[in-house]
Amino acid sequence: MDGDALYAIGELARRTGLTVKAIRFYSDCGIVPPTGRSPAGYRLYDNDAVARLELVRTLRDLGIDLPTIREVLDRETTLAQVAAAHAEALATQIRVLRLRRAVATAVARRGSTPEEMDLMHRLARLSEDERRRLVGGFLDAAFGGLDADLTGIRRTMTPELPDDPEDEQVEAWIELAELAADPEFGALMRRVAEQHLADRARGEGPRPDAVAMVRDHVAPALAAGVGSASPQAGAIVAAVTARYADLVGHPDDATLRRRLLTLLETANDPRRESYLRLLAVVNGWPPPDPLTPALTWFIDALRARSDR
Repeated sequence: MDGDALYAIGELARRTGLTVKAIRFYSDCGIVPPTGRSPAGYRLYDNDAVARLELVRTLRDLGIDLPTIREVLDRETTLAQVAAAHAEALATQIRVLRLRRAVATAVARRGSTPEEMDLMHRLARLSEDERRRLVGGFLDAAFGGLDADLTGIRRTMTPELPDDPEDEQVEAWIELAELAADPEFGALMRRVAEQHLADRARGEGPRPDAVAMVRDHVAPALAAGVGSASPQAGAIVAAVTARYADLVGHPDDATLRRRLLTLLETANDPRRESYLRLLAVVNGWPPPDPLTPALTWFIDALRARSDR
């Protein structure tokens, strides 16, 4: 009967798809010992050896080491336990490979120097606690000690990289972390926050900030193709400055317009919009509407009319 069959090592190799050399190695290691020997002294193996070898081949293909395979075969640990541990290890390897690919992709796209590549690699490998400390330091520089009412804004500015991020989220995190580590950018965001608080202190009740106000007034002009140098732009500038003067309780004069211009130029720094765009990618949010077109349009229109 086939159940009582014994196979020479060559036949065993044909049945399992392993090489004779590999079977001999597993046999010498005691992982798949021979069942017996032929009268001529050749090793013989039964169907249980066939099954053990097929399991060994499968586990080795999955990357499991020989000591662990021996434990499974000797019933010192269960296959389910080994599979669970191996799946967790593979998940870690996949995350590492994703990080490496994200860094390589960013380096290739940006033409980075070796120093920049090293920085990106270190940023990509930060632990969750290290990421929180990095971002927390940036947010402290931007908002720390200003006003408790900025807590909500701070929360919406906080990136939360998922445990199993997509490639684009890792790439976005690397760029965002570079911004967060830049003290000049932290100082810029603090100026934006301070200007926002200074405007709010001049009035009472909830009011839109200057950036939102400009966006709302300029959006129809952009959609209609109205240029910042056109005659129609003058009416938009007048409407915004009048509204801003009313909000902050100051006459609509040259001083107020200079103040508004400074505020908008600070808010229109491309790093600020980049941070918000990258933040949305990292957190899996819908992409924000770009503010640069509206702010640039209004800054040009306001500056042209302030110089007259």
